[in-house]
Amino acid sequence: EVQLAESGGGLVQRGGSLQLSCAASGFPFNTYAMSWVRQAPGKGLEWLSAISSDGTVTRYASSVQGRFSISRDVAKNTLYLQMNILTPADPAMYYCAAASTPLSNSQLLSSYAYNSWGQGTQVTVSS
Repeated sequence: EVQLAESGGGLVQRGGSLQLSCAASGFPFNTYAMSWVRQAPGKGLEWLSAISSDGTVTRYASSVQGRFSISRDVAKNTLYLQMNILTPADPAMYYCAAASTPLSNSQLLSSYAYNSWGQGTQVTVSS
């Protein structure tokens, strides 16, 4: 059974940084593409970033390009999201997601490709 557990959220000042982690278990981590998604109150899901199963390809939404960085540590079965220059537009519940089927690079930011989710970690930004 795929299990994903996010951590690292919290309160940060505007312009500050946070690193989110997603501990993965129950599946061969190095064979699944992974992504980060967020949902702000009253809004839909926003796909932020994704990384290929081998970690060589990354994709970012325009809203976070240049500020956020996704990475994965296969030895630790952990996915990361480094978030810099946080703004009032960034507060949300942040989720990691896993894709059990192989994805092409063009599919990495496709919402339909991911079928396992964590419980989320809350990020709040003070102005």
